[in-house]
Amino acid sequence: MKTYQYFTLSLLTLALCFIMGFTLYSEETIKTNFQTRLLAGEVWWGGLSVDGPQMPFSDTTQLERNLFGVNKGNQAQPLLISSKGRYIWCEDPMSYSFDNGTLSVQSSKGEIITGTAGKTIVDAFNYSSANFFPSNGQIPDPFMFKEPQYNTWIELTYNQNEEDILQYAQDIVDHGYPPGVLMIDDTWQENYGDWEFAARRFKDPKGMIEKLHALGFKVMLWVCPFISADSDEFRYLAAEGMLILDEQKSQDILWANTQNKAAIVRWWNGASAVLDLSNPRTREWFQDRLDYLVDEYGVDGYKFDAGDAHHYDSTMVSFVPGTTPNDHTTYFAKVGLKYPLNEYRASWKMAGLPLVQRLRDKFHKWEDLQKLIPGIISEGLMGYAYVCPDMIGGGAYRSFLEGSVIDEELVVRSAQVHALMPMMQFSVAPWRVLSSENQRICQKMAALHSSKGDLFVDLALEASKSGKPIARPLIYNYPNKEEYIPIIDQFMIGTDLLVAPVVQKGERSRSVVFPKGKWKGDDGSIVRGPTTVKIEVPLDRLPYYERLK
Repeated sequence: MKTYQYFTLSLLTLALCFIMGFTLYSEETIKTNFQTRLLAGEVWWGGLSVDGPQMPFSDTTQLERNLFGVNKGNQAQPLLISSKGRYIWCEDPMSYSFDNGTLSVQSSKGEIITGTAGKTIVDAFNYSSANFFPSNGQIPDPFMFKEPQYNTWIELTYNQNEEDILQYAQDIVDHGYPPGVLMIDDTWQENYGDWEFAARRFKDPKGMIEKLHALGFKVMLWVCPFISADSDEFRYLAAEGMLILDEQKSQDILWANTQNKAAIVRWWNGASAVLDLSNPRTREWFQDRLDYLVDEYGVDGYKFDAGDAHHYDSTMVSFVPGTTPNDHTTYFAKVGLKYPLNEYRASWKMAGLPLVQRLRDKFHKWEDLQKLIPGIISEGLMGYAYVCPDMIGGGAYRSFLEGSVIDEELVVRSAQVHALMPMMQFSVAPWRVLSSENQRICQKMAALHSSKGDLFVDLALEASKSGKPIARPLIYNYPNKEEYIPIIDQFMIGTDLLVAPVVQKGERSRSVVFPKGKWKGDDGSIVRGPTTVKIEVPLDRLPYYERLK
């Protein structure tokens, strides 16, 4: 009799949930291995943001990834979510593969958590966000969203200096661009770890920053976790036990008053020691140096570069035993939480937190421009809401050196892709590399971004509570429209702004998919969805459509 009553009650419960629209959740914790067949029509997102152009992963995907010590130069997250409401999470680095419709996941350490949160990508994302990386109610400085950002890297590369920085800022204003965040890049300092303005390049750094503030800019400085070997800072930090050590004790030629010698890591600027940020004293030392620059010179924030997991070896000796390469990436990322003006290119498990996440550097070529939209989409679906594409035209500085062939159309279309993303960042000076007509298009795009600044901030505040991406694929806003899954050349900002840039060289028209509703275009046209319309897109146009209420 009791069995019959429980069975009847279960049926009633299921019926009630169905009638009232409740979602039934299931969750299972698996020790180390998990394998499943993809459901009919099911696709997945997650893992590495650099895989965005290959997402979503489907039953035709052939891909293997191991997240231990790997972020591939960008954001990583031990998360996979599906269009059918399923999710996979692991607190530790996991490996996964898609092979002819079979998804396999392994973990050598942490437990794999998998389950079904509902029927759609939104269900899977919302459940994962709330349970695995909840937002903390804070956002980066609103100025990062409201105005364009300008990075001195392409124009000055390894010659950051006071005179040219001030000239770059003045040129921005003189050419009609709105002042925004100005990032002073690598070599403002003398050595890595010597976080002081190089006297030979900066006569009056405090005065320089005051002038930049007067022009309307906020100032960020480039920093990294590396320490120049044999510098004063190196000797001090080594003696105090604040550097990561080499288990093999093979660095006998270097200064170090420790049993193990400081590990030396090769990175894009040579060979350096590395801060052991698992050590609270190291974190305090680094934070003190950054705070000094804020207090002494009026610096507003920092671009935190490097910190990639592959720079750390699992055999290295750290203050906290068992620290993984991924953990070191997280330690570095946590430093930025004190500074609302921040930027990271490499992160591990930092979703939901008020850190700006930029896509990794792109080359000056159309194939890389086409990666921006799927890259931003993948970041958002991994929980990184406060996102920025790479520098306009590409961040590979050699593409813009004297004698290089610059594709003006590419720079213009790149500025258009950036304009209605949550953030946009210039580095190469449009007035230097473009015709007057084309640089005016870029100026127009900068003004467009500023005009939507309040919208970006409002959506960032929403994300700080709900975790929802700011930039979204159509399938996120219309999760039951499976035909929207393959669309990766247009995106939405929130629920009411549809953006459809051109990302193919020479194209002057494109097809735009319109969801249900009434949409007003940048050209004044009215479109009633759902429909697909082919539109004309001359070089000076960024097509975007706002939903009419």
